[in-house]
Amino acid sequence: MSHVKVMTVFGTRPEAIKMAPVVLELAKYPEYITPVVAVTAQHREMLDQVLNLFKITPDYDLDIMSRGQTLFDITCRAMQGLNEVLVKEKPDIVLVHGDTTTTFAGALAAFYHQAAVGHVEAGLRTGNKYSPFPEEMNRKLTGALTDIHFAPTATARQNLLQENITGESVFVTGNTVIDALKVTVDPAYRFTDRLLQNIDYDNRKVILVTTHRRENLGEPMRHVYQALRDIVTTFSDVEIVFPVHKNPLVRQVVQDELGGIERVNLIDPLDYQPFANLMARSYLVLTDSGGIQEEAPALGKPVLVLRDTTERPEAVTAGTVKLIGTDREQVYAATQKLLVDDVEYQRMANAVNPYGDGQASRRIVAAILYKYGLTARCPDEFKAGNS
Repeated sequence: MSHVKVMTVFGTRPEAIKMAPVVLELAKYPEYITPVVAVTAQHREMLDQVLNLFKITPDYDLDIMSRGQTLFDITCRAMQGLNEVLVKEKPDIVLVHGDTTTTFAGALAAFYHQAAVGHVEAGLRTGNKYSPFPEEMNRKLTGALTDIHFAPTATARQNLLQENITGESVFVTGNTVIDALKVTVDPAYRFTDRLLQNIDYDNRKVILVTTHRRENLGEPMRHVYQALRDIVTTFSDVEIVFPVHKNPLVRQVVQDELGGIERVNLIDPLDYQPFANLMARSYLVLTDSGGIQEEAPALGKPVLVLRDTTERPEAVTAGTVKLIGTDREQVYAATQKLLVDDVEYQRMANAVNPYGDGQASRRIVAAILYKYGLTARCPDEFKAGNS
């Protein structure tokens, strides 16, 4: 084969952030690669923010998002839209990312058309099919359909080998989110939001908070917010910045527990660029997000994960991430310790970043060229600690 058509499929902001560097890298090899970009727009507005930031114009935009959409809706609309694209384009390989419903639908649609599947950020597992839901099974089902697995870490590779996936099909690349961070975070960045401009990042311990997981809706989130209220009441030098998810089930509990509290800034979700730069200037991060568990360690920020399980154990092992669940007393105790114990804080902040060195996209494209016989050189393997 002298040329390969590579179609990338993604639909949410987290996918777009991590696939944007891959899209840009694919475009560097016009003599070998014909790139095609298809987005489902599972998340419309949040996706567009990232496309604009990285100056990516999709070849196909399925625009499937609808108010009150269910997992059934997303899956069916994505499959139907991608079928038409695949019929027209006939790609050699379809690249999907991570664990969203778009990811699984993209892999299944490619399989139905007998196109190869490349899974970026492959091999993450918790071992519990309902945690996170539906992401854990989206990953496993996608993995079963995948021909080339781009594992971000050696741990992810081992997970795949334990599922009887052949080692020749797995490449350890590092995580593309580090590639994205390297071109997004800027010490000279100036926030356009007046509130974020006026926060005293030098003299306040700014805690960045995000919550959105389905399994944490209701009382678990309420307990977390109560702990945050306790923290800001106890520590006069703490300021919380909380970009609140647009899910009304999240917003109602946030307002009940944290509305009107001094030094608790409840703001709308941020675009990726200001969010990444806010994370870089924060003291500490509390989150139930998966991606932030990768991003914050790369910025030297300790992360307290508001979950009982994680598909990203590398940072837990390295010491920069700690699972604390959602119990009010546990959330308070873990946060309080990092606010008063400088030794513990520095231990987490200075742990080795296990997720990437900013070269993941280069390795992914090199692996595609290698697998399709367009280059004789197998890409180097990412090894934590060498970044």
